[in-house]
Amino acid sequence: MKIQESAENYLETILVLHKRKGVVRSIDIANEMNFSKPSVSVAMKNLRLGGYIKVDDDGSIMLLDKGREIAEKIYERHTLLSEWLTTMGVDPEIAAEDACRIEHVISNETFDALKRHVKTMSAALSKSGIQD
Repeated sequence: MKIQESAENYLETILVLHKRKGVVRSIDIANEMNFSKPSVSVAMKNLRLGGYIKVDDDGSIMLLDKGREIAEKIYERHTLLSEWLTTMGVDPEIAAEDACRIEHVISNETFDALKRHVKTMSAALSKSGIQD
């Protein structure tokens, strides 16, 4: 099922914050994304109603299976694209911004081909002693 880019960004942010902090609350998401608390509250309600997240009584936000699947997919794309662009000489900040846009529109087929290419190139460089 295809969800909106903004929902993908929220799910990815929840995943990243969970890895960094363990417990995620709406205020953490608002601070991380530089969004207002009311905007985040509306998004969290929609994600909860869609079955992507669970919000505990204490306000802790957890990804449910389908939310985690989307978040991990977007995070993998973001990470690989950022690193790939950076290794090509793109400024890391610009690479991260571009990766954030590309990660939502790139097809699965193209991303899988790019991932294979990056792994092949990395292995070749490692084998030649050029890269650690």
